[in-house]
Amino acid sequence: MSRITLSRFLIEQQRKAGTLPPELRLLIETVGRACKAISFSVNKGALAGILGEAGTGNIQGEAQKKLDVIANDFLLDANEWGGSLAAMASEEMELPYHIPGEYPKGEYLLMFDPLDGSSNIDVNISVGTIFSILRCPAGIDHPTPEAFLQPGTEQVAAGYTVYGPQTMLVLTFGSGVHGFTLDREHGSFVLTHSDMVVPESTQEFAINMSNMRHWEAPVKRYVDEMLAGKTGPLGKDYNMRWVASMVAEVHRIITRGGIFMYPKDARDPDKAGKLRIMYEGNPMAFIIEQAGGAATNGYQRIMEIQPKGLHERVAVFLGSKEEVERITAYHQQS
Repeated sequence: MSRITLSRFLIEQQRKAGTLPPELRLLIETVGRACKAISFSVNKGALAGILGEAGTGNIQGEAQKKLDVIANDFLLDANEWGGSLAAMASEEMELPYHIPGEYPKGEYLLMFDPLDGSSNIDVNISVGTIFSILRCPAGIDHPTPEAFLQPGTEQVAAGYTVYGPQTMLVLTFGSGVHGFTLDREHGSFVLTHSDMVVPESTQEFAINMSNMRHWEAPVKRYVDEMLAGKTGPLGKDYNMRWVASMVAEVHRIITRGGIFMYPKDARDPDKAGKLRIMYEGNPMAFIIEQAGGAATNGYQRIMEIQPKGLHERVAVFLGSKEEVERITAYHQQS
């Protein structure tokens, strides 16, 4: 049997009535091509002189790596001319990027974190790209930030690419989650993981334990119970993992289960969390939910939150449903 490439998979989904509109198919393919280009740059690393700091900062006040800038440019350049988009927004830019006047405009909005986990680049640990696609509200020709401020339930597609030992693109457009591995010899993503499912229960968790002293009481309670192991209230031993790359953490969870947590903490009580709802929280919640998992901010489903800003932050608890429901219940009880 012949291998199913990303292009073939999307065309077959388009042929199923109402499953995937042609413009959305083309947009996903274009994002995939940009991710291939990013993968090749990540893979070259020091050979291409692209490691280290860029000497600039992003809108978040974070120092940018050279590859942050390169990845952002790849996604902008690849997607500005195809005719599917009304505008784009990036974690690296303060305001939306408008489609140049010489190119046709489409009905979709693209948001992305061009290189998640970029602090790992120089030490050769997995990083990734996260993207989310919305419909542009009707009657808007020049989208402002407000056009993007839609709850995650309005997403029409989301995905991530993990640049690890293999480069994988994981994708949903509301009918399950599918994984594609980059075949470098042929230059195409090939379907290798159909209908990916997050196990309901787990014995693995991911959290930055160095922040423990800053956590709220429900998070401390939950982690203490996991660390208590078989003799504790949860009655089983847990393993901890922490890669400091959300893409890598989520990919592990969607492959073998687990829970990823990035809670708010006492260092900046006015911030709801560290991760951005538009570029990280919503797309990853969409993917995890489509794979049978759950994603909340501790109190409510992430995808039901109404965003108030393009770079708004959110607390994140996502992964195996049983564990996410437990930590959410602890927050609600408190």
